Amino acid sequence: MSGTPHAVAPVASRLLPLPRGPLDPPAPCGTGPQPGDRVRRWYEDGLGWPTAPGDPLRLVVGVRFDVLDVPAEAGRAALRHLAPGSPVAVRGPRARLLVAPGSAEELPGLLEWLDWGTLPLDLTAVGTGGLMEAPRPDGPATGACHGSEGPGVVTGRPRPGGRVGSQGAAVWLRPPEPGCEVEASLPTLSALGGGGDAPDLVRLVDTVATCCHRIRLRRAGARPPALPAQGR
Repeated sequence: MSGTPHAVAPVASRLLPLPRGPLDPPAPCGTGPQPGDRVRRWYEDGLGWPTAPGDPLRLVVGVRFDVLDVPAEAGRAALRHLAPGSPVAVRGPRARLLVAPGSAEELPGLLEWLDWGTLPLDLTAVGTGGLMEAPRPDGPATGACHGSEGPGVVTGRPRPGGRVGSQGAAVWLRPPEPGCEVEASLPTLSALGGGGDAPDLVRLVDTVATCCHRIRLRRAGARPPALPAQGR
């Protein structure tokens, strides 16, 4: 009996796995691949979208797409004019609609043609030379080493009033699909008159402009009237 423990111990050591530490713990800052590096590769290698150097990660606008930056309410109204594969990002109260490259240059003339040119609209087009905060492919940002979510601002022509939206990371409402030609699903001016699979940029712009105007009127009507002076 005294030799039994010595006979069992070698068998147990072969069957039981060795203790394991946490799976793939995050590397300390500056010592290994960071979450932002994997996201950058997802955009550059999976989608072929150029990114700008630095942190937070930003997408270069005007190469594969332009951006319409509108209130989230206007973005929701525009979904019916977008193809199922047309990417849409949101950040706080703002929506970013991806449109065909060159659309930013067409927007002023298009708004004039649609009789929206003389009205102040909370609608911004970003094209060549602009940058857009890169939403995480899997949803809200899960934290970076520096602990900052970045400004999340679409740069280009300034938004009326200089507003930059609320705090929070940008996320994809309709994410792009790696391996697919995203450009084929983007609204384009050439779709005017029908034909092809691309959505019509004219209808999209008219929809978001109409919604932006309604939002402006609603906000103006919600302002409390001035109170009359009370006499004694």
